Amino acid sequence: MQRKAYAPGLAALLAALVAGCTAGTSTEGSAMDSKAGGPKSSVAPPGKYRTLLEPCGSVEPSALKNLLPGAAELPEEQQQRIFRGTAVVTYDTDRRVGCGWKADSPDASHALSVDFERVVSYDAAVSDDDRAQEVFAKKQAAASLPVPVDPRDEKDQKPTPGGSPQLRSPSKSTMPTPTGAPTPTGSGTSAGTPSGSPSGTPQGLEPRVLDGLGDAAFIDDVLTGAGAGSTAHRRTVSVVFRTSNVIVTIVYGAQPARTTEVPDSKELQDKAQSLADKLAEEFSN
Repeated sequence: MQRKAYAPGLAALLAALVAGCTAGTSTEGSAMDSKAGGPKSSVAPPGKYRTLLEPCGSVEPSALKNLLPGAAELPEEQQQRIFRGTAVVTYDTDRRVGCGWKADSPDASHALSVDFERVVSYDAAVSDDDRAQEVFAKKQAAASLPVPVDPRDEKDQKPTPGGSPQLRSPSKSTMPTPTGAPTPTGSGTSAGTPSGSPSGTPQGLEPRVLDGLGDAAFIDDVLTGAGAGSTAHRRTVSVVFRTSNVIVTIVYGAQPARTTEVPDSKELQDKAQSLADKLAEEFSN
């Protein structure tokens, strides 16, 4: 009789233990399955570029001769010194480098600088490219490019002498450039300088967004007085473009010796854009 009473009790105890283990296993499995099937934290991809071009060697001597015409009139030794350029001092050459060149002649003074900035995002959810686009957008906003007037608002705008609608130019803030570079550009002119548009450039050459250069690009052009007490005119053209996580800034300026001369906007813009195209190709190789 005792044996019969014991057997059912033992069976009940074993059943209870098995049920508890099964329930625990099911709960753990559900938790693990929930984790495995839950949303995974994604890490944004790194930028294309891990290094930068050597800035002072990025512009070929033939291009420098074209950009700095005054150097061609100097002795060979002086030409070589000018073409070597002067490296811009930076705190992290893996992230930013630059170089500047300058040549004077009896007719005019020309200056050129290039700046390469490699943008790195420290946010795992934001890619280097997206962060670089944010930096580029701030530079473009600082340049305050003139905005074409909406055709619906043309009736409220005063026509220019050529009959074209005026461009609206937001207030100007200075765009940063590397130390030792030509004067930063901005859409605007100093008092008394000739102006064919709000930026002091002929119509059609106003500061604007550029197509077909890197992932995004714009050009800025400003005509100003050379300095306090000077009646000479200085024109400075900037081309800024982004390719993946690198932002390239080219600043090219000219100042004629004669106060009656004004630097040619088209010539300077064409030369700056040509250099930008070559640098974009170098980064893509």
